[in-house]
Amino acid sequence: MLKIPLRYHLRSLYVRRGATALTILGVGATVAVLAGVLALEQGFATLFSEGGRPDVAVMMRPGATNEGDSIFSRERGEALIKSLEEIAVDGNGQPLAALESFLAVRLFKVEGGETNVPIRGVQPGSFAIGGAGLVMDSGRTIEFGTDEVIVGSSLTSRIQNCRTGDVIVLNTTPFRVVGSFSADGPASSEIWGDLDRLGQALERRSPSRILARLRPGTDLDALAERLENHPTAPAKVMGEAEYLSSQTAMLSIVLTALGGFLALVMGVGAVFTSTNTMLAALAARSHEIGVLRALGYRPLGVFLGFLLESLLLGLGGGLVGCLFASFLSGVETGTTNFQTFTEVAFAFRVTPSVLLSAVTFSLALGLIGGAWPAWRAARLSPTAAMRRG
Repeated sequence: MLKIPLRYHLRSLYVRRGATALTILGVGATVAVLAGVLALEQGFATLFSEGGRPDVAVMMRPGATNEGDSIFSRERGEALIKSLEEIAVDGNGQPLAALESFLAVRLFKVEGGETNVPIRGVQPGSFAIGGAGLVMDSGRTIEFGTDEVIVGSSLTSRIQNCRTGDVIVLNTTPFRVVGSFSADGPASSEIWGDLDRLGQALERRSPSRILARLRPGTDLDALAERLENHPTAPAKVMGEAEYLSSQTAMLSIVLTALGGFLALVMGVGAVFTSTNTMLAALAARSHEIGVLRALGYRPLGVFLGFLLESLLLGLGGGLVGCLFASFLSGVETGTTNFQTFTEVAFAFRVTPSVLLSAVTFSLALGLIGGAWPAWRAARLSPTAAMRRG
């Protein structure tokens, strides 16, 4: 006989419920940490991926990796907007495009300390391109040509003087906060104001990028290739979705490495816990193993049986870890985007892929932790096992 009945293994785990519970909690804590880091990475990546629109292009200085290190003359930007037939137009025949500036400014947090906050200078076209993706939560939009700003909803409770009606000082110029807004993507962590007024206040009058809505059917790759070699106004062109996705690369690598390191360190402890639990079970059940072998169960059956118990411990720990991690879903936090070195606020996202990774990891811990005890159990001869008992 090869297969030992499943109820035998379930009963064994129940009889040793104290050790079983401790092992499950140990594995669960490890899995919860891993799932938390993965949920953090998913929240950051999703924030950027949700904001990308397929019909919007971002144009920056050739060689720039982000708008923070991109800068070109205003004349060049205006010339591109006027000359590119691929840019869509509004009802009045005006190009749906805008020059925008981007700069990180140190501001004080509500809970203390300082952080870099992204300040974006915009033009009327920025709102036209944003469309339904930008919603005013309170107040109103800015009047262009004035010292007014609107603040992303993620900043109102995190950064000082960012509520509607407050006055925020940028460099040495006071700006009135006239509203707060929500938007798809990372814009909710930005402060928006008039391009010219912010340029004067922050002493950066040149734009960082052109944001443009493209006509239907535009070949973005062909446009990018043409502008890369443009004789008078070269530019790096990316789809908005592609650009936003590229901004997650560095932090995703950091979070993945951190999650892997923590999983390795805590996983070693969880494996030892699982191994000790199964070795203790082996010592206490030597007589039972002898009886099973005497009844005709083969060594492979004993090996698979003990391994199954360890996998069940791992699965239980995985489910407990996922339960712990589920309480993080939707919790907002903030971290530094290493592409622009500005703070971005986002929420943990416990997605199905996070849960699947966590459960797979817990099963791996159970498999590794139970392999040695299962092998020892399978090697016991019937007479030696019953003599121990």
